[in-house]
Formats: sequence, structure tokens, C-alpha cells
Amino acid sequence: MTRPAPALLKGAAALVAAALVLLNLGALGAVAWRAEGGAGWGAADWAALRFTLWQAFLSAVFSVALAIPVARALARRRFPGRGALIVLMGAPFILPVLVAVIGLLAVMGRNGLLNDLLALAGLPRLSIYGLQGVVLAHVFFNLPLAVRLLLQGWARIPAEHLRLAAALGFGARARFRHVEGPMLARVVPGALAVVFLICLTSFAVALTLGGGPRATTLELAIYQAFRFDFDLGRAAMLAAVQAGIGLAALLLLARLTLPEGRIAGLDRDAPPPPGGLSRVTDALAIGASALFLLVPLAMVLIRGLPWLGDLSAGVWWAALRSVATAALSTALLGVFAGVLTLMALTRRWPEALGMAALTASPLVIGTGLFLIVNPWVDPAHLALPVTALVNAAMALPFALRALLPAARRAEADFARLSASLGLSMAAHARLVLWPRLRRPAGFALGLGAALSMGDLGVIVLFAQTGGETLPMQMHRLMGAYRSGESAGAAVLLLALSLGAFVALERIVGGRHADT
Repeated sequence: MTRPAPALLKGAAALVAAALVLLNLGALGAVAWRAEGGAGWGAADWAALRFTLWQAFLSAVFSVALAIPVARALARRRFPGRGALIVLMGAPFILPVLVAVIGLLAVMGRNGLLNDLLALAGLPRLSIYGLQGVVLAHVFFNLPLAVRLLLQGWARIPAEHLRLAAALGFGARARFRHVEGPMLARVVPGALAVVFLICLTSFAVALTLGGGPRATTLELAIYQAFRFDFDLGRAAMLAAVQAGIGLAALLLLARLTLPEGRIAGLDRDAPPPPGGLSRVTDALAIGASALFLLVPLAMVLIRGLPWLGDLSAGVWWAALRSVATAALSTALLGVFAGVLTLMALTRRWPEALGMAALTASPLVIGTGLFLIVNPWVDPAHLALPVTALVNAAMALPFALRALLPAARRAEADFARLSASLGLSMAAHARLVLWPRLRRPAGFALGLGAALSMGDLGVIVLFAQTGGETLPMQMHRLMGAYRSGESAGAAVLLLALSLGAFVALERIVGGRHADT
């Protein structure tokens, strides 16, 4: 049963829809219009296009391939701290990109732990820069996501199938062929497409670990056209191509993400996990992935904590600007997500509108907005509000994915009772929906704040000296080879991002909120 939306909600939805349409279509329209006057497509642009697709392909393949044994091990093993380990393994998705990059450099950089060990053994040092560094960083970020997606697939295998396989004496090969293989055939293509789409629009990784003619992505080429050449026509042309590739990847994702088949099961206890060699390989998979993901974060703390007291005033001012930007972005995200969630209970268009941000990256949207405002006002004056607005729009798809399922379940269970009691829409939202949306809302807002705190997309196009956020200030410190201060700034950014996530999830979500 559905109830009509009140006039106030309809008005708010119209304003939100207008803002998002102008933000997305307006920015993309400006990019398309200016791209017509851009310079011709040259050899360097073809090289950037090829590198963008190649690094995204390699990143997706390695992330998902490495995630398969890790997810299988976590699915069939139970040990103390398993839940905490799964949560910690998801930390790279929340952390700012530059923080993780500094951790990877501390382990695998020129003077990192790995190269120091190689030097002690008399072996040549390895370089993390270029294609190998970009792919390595993308695997670091996306391996936990791929593990989560594959774990969901393993969780859908009925325990009866596993018990029957054990009763029939299936070995590892037969069990994979008849039980695990069909599940992976449904889940893996979607996981590959998700990681591929994420890596297509990765800017900070390419900015710090890429560069050079052979390791330049389209997004990095857009930035270079802005900062070094101020060739707005070429930047717009590159942004239009990037947007087209992103849209094609999104359509591919929708095509490859197949729905899970309904497999009947009684959810009885699964049989004991296999022992022997399987126990060893599972332990190795879990241990190696945990070291790969957690050691770089530990190195950030080890190297950065001693420098916290020596950070310059510029770093602290940049941190304050980051906090202000994240606060504004989170407030906008709360308004956008709340209004669209309520409207999506009776309409289909709000969900599609909120998901439209996936069609373009923040850098592409920022390019369009820069082209729109540049003739009228100095873009540097709008750096922080524009960054907050774009960050809110980019986090909106994640927020809706968290809120809409819970809202629709609550509406299906209680809408008829609420209507029979004569509750208004406001009372229904306060008494029925909010208690069931509180926890996903806390997670969504916390995630939005953390992502905004660490963003290095739009701000690099708009901000000038004196208007940097903390990630932009960190990048400048890294470029000036001030590794100690950049490590201290990384610890500060890590604390602010995780603090914002935990605080909002606890304050908004509550400790005992209903699921």
C-alpha cells in the first residue's frame, strides 16, 4: 500500500531533482559543448586511453582472482577474530586514497621495507611507479570489495549442497566443479565489472604513482591539461571521452551483474571444513591478504605519529578546510538521500536520479562546473562549496543502496497499519521509518563524510594556493619530498576520516538502533 507524498515533500524533491540534474547533465553538457572546440585527438591521448583501459582491466582481474581464495577461506573457516578481520580488511575502501598510497610507499617504495630487505639480500630495488604501482594500489583498494562480493556468493550456497558433496566424497576439484564453480560463474563477472568501473575513474592513484607518457590515465591527462596547459578545450574533450567510457562501463555492469538464482535450502549447519592441505592453503590466503592490507596502514602510523607535533600551520588550516567541506557535504548528502528515499517509496525516478552520479567521475563533473563558472566568477572562490556539492552527489548512490532496501521493507511491513491508524506522512516517517533507517543512515552519512574528507578530485581544479584541503596539501608535501611532514599529515587525515565515520555512525545510527 502506498500513500501520496505531501506537498512539502514534493517541493523538496523537485528542488533536489533540479539540483542533481543541473549538476550532472549541466556539467556533462558543458563538457560536450566545449569539447567541440578542443584540439584534435593526438597520439598522447590515444596512449592515455589505452593505459586507462589496460590498468583498469589488470586491476579488476588481479583483484578478483586474488579475492577468490581469500573469500573461500573466510567462508569455510571459523576462528577467533574472524569478524573483526573482515571489518579491518574493508578499511581501505573508507580510507583516503593518499593515506593508503603513503602506506604502500612505506612498504614498497624506493626506501620502503621491501626494498630495504632486497638491498640487504644484494638484489636490485623495485620501482612502485608506473603501471605496476597503479595496479598494485588498485588491488590494495579493491581486494576487500571483491572479497565481500564473493563472500555473499558463498553465503548463498545452501548448506545441504555442501553436506551432500561431503557425503558423496567430493574432492576439491569435484566440489569446485559442481558447487562453487556455478556460483562463481554468476558472481565473478559482476565483481569484475564493479572493480573495472572503479579503476576507470581513479585519479589520486594515477596522480601519485603514475605519470609520464606511458603511465597517464585520461583523468590525469585532464588534470595536466588544466594545471599545466590551461587548455580547457582539450580538457573538455578528454572529459567527454572519460564520461562516455564510464557510461559504457556502467551499462556493462548492469548487463553482467546477473541475479542470483533461488536455491532452496533449510539452512542447516554446514559440514566441517576440509582439513589437511586445504587448512594450510586457507591459512596462507587469509594471512597473506591480512598482511598485504594491514601492514601499510600500520606503517602510516609508525612513520607519521612522531611528526604530528611538527606539522606546519598550513597543514592545520588545510585540515580545518577539509572538516568544513566534509560537514557541508554530509549535510547535503543527508538532505538528498532523505528526500529521494521517501519519494522512492512511491516513485521510480528518484532512485535512477540518485544513481546517475555513477556515470561520471568527480573530475569530469568538476571539469564541467569549472567551464560553467569560469566566465562569470573566479573558480577559486567556489572551491569548497563546489567540492562539497560534488562529493555529496558522488556519495549519494552508496547512501541510497544502504537506505532504500530498509525503507522498502519497513513500508511493506507497516504501511497498511500506519494508514489504518491515520498517521500522517511526517508521523509515519518519524515513528515507523526512522527507527528502521537509523543504522543504515548512520553508515551512509559516515561513509559520505569519510569519502569527502579524503577526496582529491574536484578541489585540484578549483583551489589555488592558500585554499587547499588536507589531501591537496599532502600531495604538495609529497611532491616537495617532505616525506616526514606528509606522513604526519597522513596520520591526521586518517584520524579525521575514521573519526568522522565512527562518530556519525554512532551518533546517527545509535548503539541499539533497529536493523
